[in-house]
Amino acid sequence: MGISRAEVVDAAVDVLDEQGLDKVTMRAVADRLGVQHNTVRWHVENKQRLLVLMSDAILAGLDVTDLPAQWDDRFRALAHWSRRALLAHRDGARLLSGIATTEINTYRLGDTMIQTLLDAGFPPRTAAWANWTVFYLILGITQEQQAQSADAPDPVLAFDDDAFPALRKASAYVIAGTFDERFEFALDMQMTALRVELARTDTE
Repeated sequence: MGISRAEVVDAAVDVLDEQGLDKVTMRAVADRLGVQHNTVRWHVENKQRLLVLMSDAILAGLDVTDLPAQWDDRFRALAHWSRRALLAHRDGARLLSGIATTEINTYRLGDTMIQTLLDAGFPPRTAAWANWTVFYLILGITQEQQAQSADAPDPVLAFDDDAFPALRKASAYVIAGTFDERFEFALDMQMTALRVELARTDTE
């Protein structure tokens, strides 16, 4: 019995979750499926194409019917959904970083986020670039979180007063807080900036 491209992608995501991004190879996927290497290649051409399809699969399942009606609540909900989607898979943020994809799930998420801002009254450039700004935030903080070893010791910071006065003054907060808390803080700042920009746009 033959296999489908969807089964190849699902198997690759399983390898990702179990072994990490560095272990995702065409041969590892073939071994997991119990097929020849060429069978996997027939469905996805090469590893880069496989990574693109995996990244798109991670962003599957967005349900727009459950999103809030108010634009800022809606945009925030989309940001949270995106972060959860990446956190649900080992090395999820690292996989998506640097991957350019024109697949349907990726397009659906971007279209929904940008349309949310357009409907609120933002001009197209602001809507598009704000989408990128928040997605870069999600990728960065999530990649850092997923790269951190669970058994790694907490870092100890010691700043010299003369060399790093600002770091010394803020040392209690430099590494304080959970990743979720830092994400909420950064997202709050982005949402505040968007509201200010929208008010400015409305007065022009």
